[in-house]
Amino acid sequence: MPSFFPFTPGQESRARFQPESSPLLGRFRAVPPSTARRPSHGALGLLVVDVWWSRYGVLVVLPAVLAIGWCALPFPQYPLLDDGDGNDHHGGDGVPSDAPTRKIPGHGQPRVRVNFWFFLFIYYNFYNLTALIWITKVFNLYSLNWWPQSLGFLPTVSLIATLALVLPIPIYLSPETRFLTVHNTSWIAWTFIVMAAPVAIAFLILTTLNWWPQSLGFLPTVSLIATLALVLPIPIYLTPETRFLTLHNTSWIAWTFIVMAAPVAIAFLILTTSQRHHLGLRNRMSDTQRIFTTSWWTGGDLGGGNQQGRRGRQTQQRQHQQPLLARLRARWLPASFVRFVWFCLALLVGLMAYVIGEAYAEIYLRTLPHDNLETIMYVYSWVVTVHLLDLLTGWLLGIREGERVGSYPLSWIFKLYFMLTYQTYVRALYARLRSPQQFVLLQILSSSFLILLTPLTMSPLWHRVSRALNFTDQSYASYQKVCTRNVFIRFLAENVSMAAFLGSVLVLHFGPNKDVYPYFAFDFDDDDSERYDFKLTFWASSVTWACELAASLCLRLLIRWCYGVDVGREGRLDLAVWPELLPTSVAVMLHVLQNMLFSIIRLQFQLQ
Repeated sequence: MPSFFPFTPGQESRARFQPESSPLLGRFRAVPPSTARRPSHGALGLLVVDVWWSRYGVLVVLPAVLAIGWCALPFPQYPLLDDGDGNDHHGGDGVPSDAPTRKIPGHGQPRVRVNFWFFLFIYYNFYNLTALIWITKVFNLYSLNWWPQSLGFLPTVSLIATLALVLPIPIYLSPETRFLTVHNTSWIAWTFIVMAAPVAIAFLILTTLNWWPQSLGFLPTVSLIATLALVLPIPIYLTPETRFLTLHNTSWIAWTFIVMAAPVAIAFLILTTSQRHHLGLRNRMSDTQRIFTTSWWTGGDLGGGNQQGRRGRQTQQRQHQQPLLARLRARWLPASFVRFVWFCLALLVGLMAYVIGEAYAEIYLRTLPHDNLETIMYVYSWVVTVHLLDLLTGWLLGIREGERVGSYPLSWIFKLYFMLTYQTYVRALYARLRSPQQFVLLQILSSSFLILLTPLTMSPLWHRVSRALNFTDQSYASYQKVCTRNVFIRFLAENVSMAAFLGSVLVLHFGPNKDVYPYFAFDFDDDDSERYDFKLTFWASSVTWACELAASLCLRLLIRWCYGVDVGREGRLDLAVWPELLPTSVAVMLHVLQNMLFSIIRLQFQLQ
C-alpha cells in the first residue's frame, strides 16, 4: 500500500488488553511497522490527550473556532433588485414575483445578493474539503485506503475537490438551471455526492483490479466525473425556467449526494457486469489482503491454482457437506466484500440523518410560532429519530470480533456523529424560543433524563433485562464500558455544539454576514407577536450551557460513586489507544457544525 498509510498485519502490542471491560476491535488490526524512527505526531497526540485542557481544547475549542471563522468570512454583498433583469421579483434567481417584501425571521428569506464565485471557491470549497477529510479519516479507522495506488492520496483528493467546484459552474451559468444554486439543500446534496466518491473508489478497488473502465482509463474517468459535477449545475442556473432550483439548499444537497454516489454506482456496475470473475482469487494475495477474505477466518490458503494445495482433504469434505447456497456465497462474497457493504450501509444511514434533520428543521420553521407542548414534541421526536438511527448504525458496525464490521473506533466516531447531529439541531432551535420558560422546561427535561436514566441503564439489572430481550449479547463489563464511552461522547457533543452556537450567534448577528444569515438577525416588526430576541437567546443559552456542565459533573460523580468508573479516564484511554480517534473526531465535529450553519444560509446570487 502507499507510504501515506503503510500498514502491515501485526500484534496488538500497544493496546491495553482488557478482554472483559473493553470491546474488541477485531481478531487482527493493521498497525504501523516498528521502525527505529517513531513518528513525532504520535507522541504529540499522547501529550494532547493526557492533559485535560489541551484535550478539550482540541476536541471542543478547535472545531468551534474553525466553524465560527468559516461562517464569519465576509461575503461580497449586493442589494436585492425588483425586476432587475426582467425575469422575476428579485432579479432572476428564481424567487417568485409574489414573494412578500417583509421576511419573517423564522423563515429567513434572502435579504441580499452574494457573489457566486466567492461562495463556490471560498465558502463552499472549505465545506467540501472538510467533508472529504472526514470521509478519509473514517476510512483510516477502517484501515483501508480509498484512493488508487497509481495516483496517490493528494492527487486523488485534489481531483475530486476540483471537480466538485467545477461541475456546479454550468448549472449556475445556465438561466434554466440557475435556480438550483440558491437552495442550500442542493449544495448539501452535492457535498454528499462528493463524500460518496471515496466510498465508490474504495469499493471499486476492493472488488476489481481497476475500478475505472479499462477502455477509458483512470484519469479520464475521474476527470469526467469531476467535470460533470461542476458543469451540470451551470445550465440549470442559466435557464430561466429552472433557475429557481439553485435558490434551494435542498437542490445543492441532492446534487452533492448524487456526485458522491456516482463512484459507488460505477463500481457496482463494473462488479455486476464482469460476473465477479476477479473474486475467484486465482492470484496469491498478500497477508494484508487476506485479512479481508473468508479464508483468513476459516484458516484456508489462497495460493495459486492448485486446488489441493489450497485446501486440505478435511476442508474439502466440510465444503461438500455445506449447502450449495453457503458454498456459493463463500466463493462469490469474500469477507472483504461483505464487511465493506456493512460499512457503506452505516455511512448511508449517517448521511441520511442529516437529511432527516433538515426536514425536521424545515417543518419546524414553516409552522412557527410554537407553544411549549409543540416545542417539546418537536425536540423529542427528533431525539427519538436520532437515537433510532444511531442504534441502527451501531448494529451495522458492531464493536466485537465477528460482527459485521467489528470496529470499536468506528462505532466511537459514529456515536459522536449522531450525538452531535442531535445537539446541533437542538441548539439551532434555541434561536426560535420566545420565552425563558421554554428554555427552562427543555433544560429540566434534558438534565432529568440524563442524571436519572443514565446510571439506571448502566446497572446490572438493566443489562440482564437487555440480554433477556436480545438487545445486547455483551458481557456486563463490556456493556458498562460502552455506556461510559457514550457519556464522554455526549459531554463532547454538548460543549462543542453550544460553543459553536453562541460564537456563531455573536459573529453573525453583529458581523458583516448578518443579512446573509437572516436566521440570526432577530428582526421583527413593532406589532409582531413573534419576537425572537438576541439577548434572550444568547443569555438563556449561556445559562443552559452552565446547567448542562453542572448536570454532566453530577452524572460523572454519580457514576463514579455507584460503579467506580471514571468517565474522563475511560475517554482519555480510548483516545490514547486509538490515536486516529483524535483527528477524526475534530473532522467529524467540524463537518457537523458546518452542516448546521450551511443549512441556514440564504442564497441569492448576483448575476455577473
